[in-house]
Amino acid sequence: MPDLNLLVTLDVLLSEGSVAGAARRLRLSPSAMSRALARLRDVTGDPLLVRAGRGLVPTPRALELRAQVGPIVESAQAILRPAEALDLGRLSRRFVLRSSEGFAETFGPKLLSVIADQAPGVTLRFLTKPDKESSPLREGAVDLETGVIDEATAPELRAVPLFRDRWIGVVRAGHPLSAGPVTAESFAEAGHVQVQRRGLHSSEIDDAAGRAGLERRISAEVSGFATALALVRETDLVATVPERHTIGLRNGLHAFDLPFETAPFTVSMLWHPRMDGDAAHRWLRRQVRGICATEWEARPLPRRRQSHHACQRSSAQPGTS
Repeated sequence: MPDLNLLVTLDVLLSEGSVAGAARRLRLSPSAMSRALARLRDVTGDPLLVRAGRGLVPTPRALELRAQVGPIVESAQAILRPAEALDLGRLSRRFVLRSSEGFAETFGPKLLSVIADQAPGVTLRFLTKPDKESSPLREGAVDLETGVIDEATAPELRAVPLFRDRWIGVVRAGHPLSAGPVTAESFAEAGHVQVQRRGLHSSEIDDAAGRAGLERRISAEVSGFATALALVRETDLVATVPERHTIGLRNGLHAFDLPFETAPFTVSMLWHPRMDGDAAHRWLRRQVRGICATEWEARPLPRRRQSHHACQRSSAQPGTS
C-alpha cells in the first residue's frame, strides 16, 4: 500500500520546486528529502523534478499532479484537525426523532421552541415508532429515538433515561367511572380498548389484572395510544395508557389510578454510537434531556404501594416502545 504521507511531501516539493526548500519547510535534512523524492519517482514512475541549470523544473506529469494533490492534502488536513466550535446560529441540518405516540404532543412544542431560539436553521422531523426494530438507528435513517429498553433493544445503542412513567386508566368526561374511585369490579365490567403494536403484544396490563383476579373485557383492538384515546373520547370504553407519555393526547378526558398494581417503567433516549462525537447531535441530546426533565421535575409520579408481584416485574421495564 502506498505511503500516504508521500502526498504531503509531493505537495511541498512541487510548490517549493526545490529539495532544499521542501526540506526546510518539512523540517527534514536535505538527504532525507532527496530520499523522499526518490521514493516519489519510484511510486509515480516519473522523475517529477528535473535539473535545468542550477534549479529544478517540474515535468508535465508533475504539473498535472500539482493541480490534483493540493486539494487532496488540504481536505485530509481539514478532516484530521480538531472540530471547530459549534455555531448554532449558522447550523443548517435536519434531525429525525422516532418515538411512540404522544411524545411529540407532550414534549414537541417546547423542544421546537428551544430549537427555533438557539438554532433556527435546524429542522426536526417526528416519526411514530411502530416497533422495536433498531435498524433505522443503525442505518442512519433516524438520529434519535425514545422508548423502553428491553431484550429487543440492540446492545450497541447508547441510551440515557429521560423520565419515569406508569400505566393509568382513561375514560371520557362524564363516564360512569369518572364519578368516583374505580373499583376492581367496575373496571372489569367496562368495555376496554386494547393497544397492540406491531411486534409487541401489550400483555403486561392483562397479566397484572390477572394477578388481581380480574379479566378485561376487550371491545376493540388498536395499534396505538392516540387511536385508543380517540375511541375513548366518543364511547364508553376504557383505555389503559402511559400517564406522562400521553398527557398531550388526553386533554378533556378523565384519568384514574388502576385498581391493581403495575410496575412503573423508564422511558429512555437512544442513539447509535457513531453519533457520540457529533457536536450538533450532542447539542440536540442535551435539549431533549433538559426539556423532559423540566417538564416533569415539579410533577413526580404519585407513590403507590407495590405488591410483591409488581416489585418482581419492575426490572423488566414494561411499557411503551
